[in-house]
Amino acid sequence: MVSPTFGLLSGNLRSDQLRMRTLILLRWMAIAGQIAAIVVADIFYKIQLPIGLCYLVVGASIIANLVSSYIFPATKRLSEAEALLTLMFDLSQLSLLVFLTGGLANPFALLILAPVTISATALRLRTTVFLGGLAIALISFAAITNVPLRLPNGAPLEIPQLFKFGFWLSIVVGIVFLSLYARRIATEMRSMSNALLATQMALAREQKLTDLGGVVAAAAHELGTPLATIKLVSTEMMDDLAAMPDLLQDIRLIRDSADRCRDILRSMGRAGKDDIHLRQAPFEAVLREAAEPHIGRGKLVTFSVLPVFGGQAVHPNIHRRPEVIHGLRNLIQNAVDFASSTVWIEAEWSDTLLSVRIIDDGSGFPPQIIGRIGDPFVRARAPNQDVALRPDYEGMGLGLFIAKTLLERTGADLSFANASDRFLKDGGLSEKCGAIVEVRWPRDALSAPVDFVHGDNIPFYP
Repeated sequence: MVSPTFGLLSGNLRSDQLRMRTLILLRWMAIAGQIAAIVVADIFYKIQLPIGLCYLVVGASIIANLVSSYIFPATKRLSEAEALLTLMFDLSQLSLLVFLTGGLANPFALLILAPVTISATALRLRTTVFLGGLAIALISFAAITNVPLRLPNGAPLEIPQLFKFGFWLSIVVGIVFLSLYARRIATEMRSMSNALLATQMALAREQKLTDLGGVVAAAAHELGTPLATIKLVSTEMMDDLAAMPDLLQDIRLIRDSADRCRDILRSMGRAGKDDIHLRQAPFEAVLREAAEPHIGRGKLVTFSVLPVFGGQAVHPNIHRRPEVIHGLRNLIQNAVDFASSTVWIEAEWSDTLLSVRIIDDGSGFPPQIIGRIGDPFVRARAPNQDVALRPDYEGMGLGLFIAKTLLERTGADLSFANASDRFLKDGGLSEKCGAIVEVRWPRDALSAPVDFVHGDNIPFYP
């Protein structure tokens, strides 16, 4: 399930690289702000600045933008190294302007946070750490030595040392805090986006398999009559041609081929449950269909389907929704993978509720991650058992996330727990001592209408 998209989801192929056009637009905004600040400080407040050097630094940024716009296409996506060099240029240019305009006496020194924050949201951790360290070094240098701001009368603008230290400390703390905050949010958003993409792909695959199964089932249904006719006629001809061995052998071959076609269609049609007559099925049948791929994998899977005490004895029919089948199948797969020998699937229904409990006799969920189960890319179910029990398991929690997302779309409510106290001695453990997953639906969310009309199958021929 995960392997076709693992390259995408694992981050080996990064689809979130920065676009050159984005950085160019941000740089134009910064250039406009820098020019406006220099003009206002020079003309309106008469602050004496090294105007030539300031405009030279801003001009270098303008030239860099023009060259980038001319050389690179608008759709250019920067590699990690290219993005690092671009942000290093912006960081150095801004730090040089701060150095020329009073250091920490310039309130715009706070903007040195921008390149580091951009790196935290889009680039790798080591790149962000490097840029953050460089930003702290540059702002510290500008705090120690700089070209002081001078008032219209030529006197230097004096800022209390305590204020300078506080401003420097706030910038350093801001670099660290905002980088961590932005990176955490961006990482969670990317993980959720990738997990939702995998969910959509899994649902689309299940829907295609269901549709294909419907075609096979309909084909088996439509071809059943002509195949039966061929078999009947060939059997009668065998009686008539008993004295003609050559023709008898040909007729026997025709009959055997018809039987073979029947068997092939029957085996292919086992998954063909989306025939118009079978768009709804008994609750237990849907559970068994979901569990079928994992029965016979060396673990005993038992079913218990009973009404809640005092509830209706009539077995409920439900809609065969791909989300339900695929979601339950993922949960059952997880239980079979981690079970020691047995998995119990217990289903109940009442007048208002449908529920399924999936229990195994494994070691259960680690207590520290029970509250996070269902989030994408949870690292492990049990720290030291993944490699032994599931050699190909990537430990990202993606299967449980897909199952939870798909089932919640159908109106289900999921809960995860351990069936027994894992800290009891071996003699105190019950048979059902592993993980337990419970799925509950309002009955109206899945139940098929009582007056459901099957209708006729649509023939393949005009």
